[in-house]
Amino acid sequence: MTHTSTRPRRVSPAEVRARVGEPEAMIKAKVLDRIDDHSRRFIAHSPFLTMATADATGLADCSPRGDYPGFAKVLDDRTLALPDRPGNKMADSFHNLAENDGIGLLFLVPGVRETLRVNGRAYPTDEPDVLARMQTEAKRPELALVVEVAEVFFHCGRALIRSRLWDPASQALADEIPPVSEVVTAQLGIDIDPAALVQTLEEGYRKLY
Repeated sequence: MTHTSTRPRRVSPAEVRARVGEPEAMIKAKVLDRIDDHSRRFIAHSPFLTMATADATGLADCSPRGDYPGFAKVLDDRTLALPDRPGNKMADSFHNLAENDGIGLLFLVPGVRETLRVNGRAYPTDEPDVLARMQTEAKRPELALVVEVAEVFFHCGRALIRSRLWDPASQALADEIPPVSEVVTAQLGIDIDPAALVQTLEEGYRKLY
Protein backbone atom coordinates (compact mmCIF):
# COMPACT_ATOMS: atom_id res chain seq x y z
CA MET A 1 0.00 0.00 0.00
CA THR A 2 1.44 3.34 -1.04
CA HIS A 3 1.54 5.96 1.67
CA THR A 4 0.56 9.42 0.51
CA SER A 5 1.86 12.32 2.56
CA THR A 6 -0.70 14.88 3.68
CA ARG A 7 1.92 17.38 4.80
CA PRO A 8 1.08 20.82 3.35
CA ARG A 9 3.57 22.78 1.26
CA ARG A 10 6.17 24.74 3.20
CA VAL A 11 6.12 28.48 2.48
CA SER A 12 9.48 30.25 2.52
CA PRO A 13 10.22 33.25 4.77
CA ALA A 14 10.36 35.46 1.68
CA GLU A 15 6.91 34.26 0.62
CA VAL A 16 5.54 34.86 4.09
CA ARG A 17 6.80 38.44 4.07
CA ALA A 18 5.37 38.98 0.59
CA ARG A 19 1.95 37.77 1.79
CA VAL A 20 1.73 39.60 5.13
CA GLY A 21 3.60 42.77 4.15
CA GLU A 22 5.84 44.95 6.30
CA PRO A 23 4.86 46.15 9.79
CA GLU A 24 4.31 49.86 10.32
CA ALA A 25 7.08 51.83 11.96
CA MET A 26 4.97 52.35 15.09
CA ILE A 27 4.57 48.58 15.51
CA LYS A 28 8.32 48.09 15.46
CA ALA A 29 8.89 51.04 17.80
CA LYS A 30 6.59 49.67 20.51
CA VAL A 31 9.03 46.86 21.34
CA LEU A 32 10.85 47.95 24.50
CA ASP A 33 13.93 46.46 26.14
CA ARG A 34 12.64 47.05 29.67
CA ILE A 35 9.52 46.89 31.82
CA ASP A 36 7.96 50.37 31.86
CA ASP A 37 5.19 51.61 34.17
CA HIS A 38 2.38 50.42 31.85
CA SER A 39 3.88 46.93 31.54
CA ARG A 40 4.47 46.78 35.28
CA ARG A 41 0.82 47.63 35.96
CA PHE A 42 -0.39 44.97 33.52
CA ILE A 43 1.83 42.31 35.12
CA ALA A 44 0.60 43.31 38.58
CA HIS A 45 -3.00 42.62 37.51
CA SER A 46 -2.34 39.43 35.55
CA PRO A 47 -3.40 36.11 37.16
CA PHE A 48 -2.45 34.00 34.14
CA LEU A 49 0.30 33.66 31.55
CA THR A 50 1.59 31.16 29.04
CA MET A 51 5.28 30.32 29.02
CA ALA A 52 7.11 29.10 25.92
CA THR A 53 10.49 27.37 26.01
CA ALA A 54 12.40 25.06 23.68
CA ASP A 55 15.02 22.36 24.09
CA ALA A 56 18.42 22.19 22.39
CA THR A 57 16.87 20.73 19.23
CA GLY A 58 14.32 23.53 18.96
CA LEU A 59 11.36 21.39 20.02
CA ALA A 60 9.04 23.88 21.69
CA ASP A 61 6.79 23.60 24.72
CA CYS A 62 4.17 26.06 25.96
CA SER A 63 2.74 25.70 29.44
CA PRO A 64 0.17 27.66 31.51
CA ARG A 65 1.04 29.48 34.72
CA GLY A 66 -1.55 30.98 37.03
CA ASP A 67 -2.02 32.30 40.53
CA TYR A 68 -3.33 35.37 42.33
CA PRO A 69 -3.05 38.59 40.25
CA GLY A 70 0.53 39.80 40.35
CA PHE A 71 2.05 36.39 41.06
CA ALA A 72 4.82 37.32 38.62
CA LYS A 73 7.08 39.77 40.44
CA VAL A 74 8.96 42.62 38.80
CA LEU A 75 12.36 42.69 40.50
CA ASP A 76 13.58 45.64 38.44
CA ASP A 77 12.88 47.08 35.00
CA ARG A 78 14.82 44.28 33.29
CA THR A 79 14.09 41.33 35.59
CA LEU A 80 11.00 39.25 36.40
CA ALA A 81 10.53 36.30 38.74
CA LEU A 82 7.86 33.59 38.59
CA PRO A 83 7.06 31.14 41.42
CA ASP A 84 7.18 27.43 40.65
CA ARG A 85 3.95 26.16 42.20
CA PRO A 86 3.17 22.43 42.63
CA GLY A 87 2.15 20.78 39.37
CA ASN A 88 2.59 17.51 37.51
CA LYS A 89 6.33 17.36 38.33
CA MET A 90 7.29 16.93 34.67
CA ALA A 91 9.50 20.05 34.91
CA ASP A 92 9.56 20.36 31.10
CA SER A 93 10.30 24.08 31.22
CA PHE A 94 13.25 23.62 33.58
CA HIS A 95 14.68 20.86 31.39
CA ASN A 96 14.35 23.06 28.31
CA LEU A 97 15.93 26.09 29.97
CA ALA A 98 18.92 23.99 31.04
CA GLU A 99 19.60 23.39 27.32
CA ASN A 100 18.24 26.61 25.83
CA ASP A 101 17.65 29.59 28.12
CA GLY A 102 15.37 31.48 25.73
CA ILE A 103 11.85 32.14 27.03
CA GLY A 104 8.64 33.84 25.89
CA LEU A 105 5.81 34.91 28.20
CA LEU A 106 2.30 36.01 27.28
CA PHE A 107 0.41 37.78 30.10
CA LEU A 108 -3.40 38.01 30.14
CA VAL A 109 -5.77 40.04 32.32
CA PRO A 110 -9.41 38.85 32.41
CA GLY A 111 -11.65 41.11 30.36
CA VAL A 112 -8.75 42.94 28.67
CA ARG A 113 -8.44 42.29 24.94
CA GLU A 114 -4.76 43.19 24.66
CA THR A 115 -1.98 40.95 25.96
CA LEU A 116 1.58 41.65 27.10
CA ARG A 117 4.49 39.75 25.60
CA VAL A 118 7.84 39.41 27.35
CA ASN A 119 10.83 37.66 25.77
CA GLY A 120 14.24 37.04 27.24
CA ARG A 121 16.50 34.54 29.00
CA ALA A 122 15.64 32.58 32.12
CA TYR A 123 17.09 30.38 34.85
CA PRO A 124 15.83 28.82 38.12
CA THR A 125 16.80 30.20 41.52
CA ASP A 126 16.33 29.31 45.18
CA GLU A 127 17.36 32.76 46.43
CA PRO A 128 15.54 33.19 49.78
CA ASP A 129 14.74 36.87 49.26
CA VAL A 130 13.10 36.14 45.91
CA LEU A 131 11.11 33.18 47.25
CA ALA A 132 9.93 35.21 50.24
CA ARG A 133 8.28 37.72 47.90
CA MET A 134 6.21 34.89 46.44
CA GLN A 135 4.93 33.44 49.69
CA THR A 136 1.22 32.60 49.45
CA GLU A 137 -1.14 30.92 51.88
CA ALA A 138 1.72 30.81 54.40
CA LYS A 139 3.82 28.77 51.97
CA ARG A 140 6.67 29.78 49.74
CA PRO A 141 7.77 28.01 46.55
CA GLU A 142 10.81 25.77 46.48
CA LEU A 143 12.06 27.43 43.30
CA ALA A 144 11.45 30.53 41.22
CA LEU A 145 12.20 31.29 37.61
CA VAL A 146 14.16 34.46 36.95
CA VAL A 147 13.57 36.09 33.56
CA GLU A 148 16.15 38.52 32.19
CA VAL A 149 14.03 40.73 29.95
CA ALA A 150 15.09 41.47 26.37
CA GLU A 151 11.76 42.50 24.78
CA VAL A 152 8.48 43.82 26.18
CA PHE A 153 5.48 44.89 24.13
CA PHE A 154 1.70 44.95 24.09
CA HIS A 155 -0.03 42.76 21.52
CA CYS A 156 -3.22 43.98 19.87
CA GLY A 157 -6.53 42.38 20.83
CA ARG A 158 -7.54 40.92 17.48
CA ALA A 159 -6.99 37.30 18.55
CA LEU A 160 -9.05 37.65 21.72
CA ILE A 161 -11.77 39.53 19.87
CA ARG A 162 -12.01 36.80 17.22
CA SER A 163 -11.97 34.05 19.84
CA ARG A 164 -14.61 35.77 22.02
CA LEU A 165 -12.56 34.48 24.94
CA TRP A 166 -14.05 36.88 27.49
CA ASP A 167 -17.62 36.53 26.20
CA PRO A 168 -19.65 34.57 28.83
CA ALA A 169 -21.60 32.96 25.99
CA SER A 170 -18.39 31.23 24.89
CA GLN A 171 -18.36 29.22 28.11
CA ALA A 172 -21.12 27.08 26.66
CA LEU A 173 -18.39 25.43 24.58
CA ALA A 174 -17.20 23.72 27.77
CA ASP A 175 -20.25 21.46 27.56
CA GLU A 176 -18.80 19.99 24.34
CA ILE A 177 -15.63 18.79 26.09
CA PRO A 178 -15.80 15.42 27.91
CA PRO A 179 -14.73 15.28 31.57
CA VAL A 180 -10.98 14.92 32.02
CA SER A 181 -11.62 11.61 33.83
CA GLU A 182 -13.03 10.16 30.60
CA VAL A 183 -10.14 11.56 28.56
CA VAL A 184 -7.44 10.14 30.84
CA THR A 185 -8.97 6.66 31.10
CA ALA A 186 -9.42 6.49 27.33
CA GLN A 187 -5.93 7.74 26.48
CA LEU A 188 -4.19 5.47 28.97
CA GLY A 189 -6.45 2.51 28.34
CA ILE A 190 -6.96 1.94 32.05
CA ASP A 191 -9.94 0.48 33.83
CA ILE A 192 -10.71 2.84 36.70
CA ASP A 193 -13.85 4.26 38.20
CA PRO A 194 -14.19 7.78 36.67
CA ALA A 195 -15.68 9.05 39.94
CA ALA A 196 -12.58 7.92 41.84
CA LEU A 197 -10.34 9.63 39.32
CA VAL A 198 -12.34 12.84 39.58
CA GLN A 199 -11.96 12.71 43.36
CA THR A 200 -8.20 12.27 43.02
CA LEU A 201 -7.98 15.22 40.64
CA GLU A 202 -10.09 17.43 42.89
CA GLU A 203 -7.90 16.58 45.88
CA GLY A 204 -4.89 17.63 43.84
CA TYR A 205 -6.56 20.91 42.88
CA ARG A 206 -7.24 21.67 46.53
CA LYS A 207 -3.50 21.40 47.21
CA LEU A 208 -2.64 24.33 44.98
CA TYR A 209 0.18 25.54 47.16
